[in-house]
Amino acid sequence: MALGIPLLRSAFMLVLSLRQRRRALVAALVADAVFPLAITGATGAVPEVIAELRGADALGPWIVLAYNGLFAAALLLAGAAADRLARTRFFAVGNLVVATTGALTALAPNLASLVALRALAGVGAAMCAAGGSSMILAVYPPEERRRVYGYAGAVLGSSLALGPVVSQGLMALGGWPLVFMAPGAVAALAALAVLGLPGLRGPKTPEPFDLAGALLFGTVVAAAVTALGLGFGAGVPWWAPTGLLLLAAAAAAALVRAERRAAVPALPVDLLRIPAYRAYAVATGALMGMLVVGLTALPRLGSAHRMDAGETAVMLSLLTVPSTLLPLLAARLARRLARQLVTTGLTVCAVTAVLLQVTEEPAYLLAGAGVLGLCLGLTEGVPDGQALRYVPSHRGGAGAALFSTARMSLETFVLAAATGVMAALGPAPGLAVAGAVCLAAALLVRKSVALSA
Repeated sequence: MALGIPLLRSAFMLVLSLRQRRRALVAALVADAVFPLAITGATGAVPEVIAELRGADALGPWIVLAYNGLFAAALLLAGAAADRLARTRFFAVGNLVVATTGALTALAPNLASLVALRALAGVGAAMCAAGGSSMILAVYPPEERRRVYGYAGAVLGSSLALGPVVSQGLMALGGWPLVFMAPGAVAALAALAVLGLPGLRGPKTPEPFDLAGALLFGTVVAAAVTALGLGFGAGVPWWAPTGLLLLAAAAAAALVRAERRAAVPALPVDLLRIPAYRAYAVATGALMGMLVVGLTALPRLGSAHRMDAGETAVMLSLLTVPSTLLPLLAARLARRLARQLVTTGLTVCAVTAVLLQVTEEPAYLLAGAGVLGLCLGLTEGVPDGQALRYVPSHRGGAGAALFSTARMSLETFVLAAATGVMAALGPAPGLAVAGAVCLAAALLVRKSVALSA
């Protein structure tokens, strides 16, 4: 089945010159560099923002939650819109929204206005992500997407690795406003990069769009992601995450009814029926879950075993730096060994998480961080490139948005579950939670990709 699909999809490609394609790719990669910094930087700036701006301290976490929630909520709608509109123009508008909100944060008079700007920035970021994917998938054929997503993996890995350092440097240089303004400036560069490119409007007459389904789906994802991000920890009233989860459940029930009645459902269910697409979405969510849990759990383990600040910095570098150096090598290996690369990386992550349950030596923690880092670096971007081979070029925005939504939702779930376990049992069992998800994802990829071959 899968062998004939990429040949059929090439008929939908939009033709650009080699130079124009490269400009579109560079613009999308520049925009990709914004997302990790926008999240890690905001997280590090929250205490300083609370100290300087008027407003209830309880609004502090919403500086991050509003961005993440609206980003998740708007992805599917933004992807469908990008496929129906001029792709490069849509992408540019999203980047300009991010740039404008970033500049306005410096003028925010209170926490409430800052949270509102961050929510709007999340919508702009969703437009950037969906517009960039729609733009790239419209001009690069399926056989070139592994290489393209190797570049994307390198950029995202570098941003994740350098994000905390860059955000701390920006705060030292210009205070918390610079943490929000710098990603906006980078987004403005991405918008400038597509000036003069063709609009890349799809050649087909757009299908009817299920707006109600897209809005309900966004409500489900935003409510669930925000509830999991908020958690049930100390200082969080029980009714806040509980209410959000109930809202997600009610919206999910309404979504099922709406999708059954829709002539063209908002959810691209035909993609969800492809086993490999589903499996690789789960795989990338599990790998990102391992990364974010590792960033939280490993420093706590190091502190418990009397590692000093220098050793902890080395450990975190071993975890993150391979995602900067290895994605292009991973893209080459994925030409022939994609399934083996992903399943091996997931399995080794799971085994390493188990072994870290029984060690008390800093040397073993450093080795474990290094092994996890290698697995993450050698799989960065690979599941994305493999899954998006199955997405028709004229539906690139919707297909990539659904993939990103699944990844973000699973990543958030893994982090929330691991955080709860760590609060009760300590940091090592939190890694075991992420490891268990990685093992389940490895088994799913091994089985499902074989079915799609």
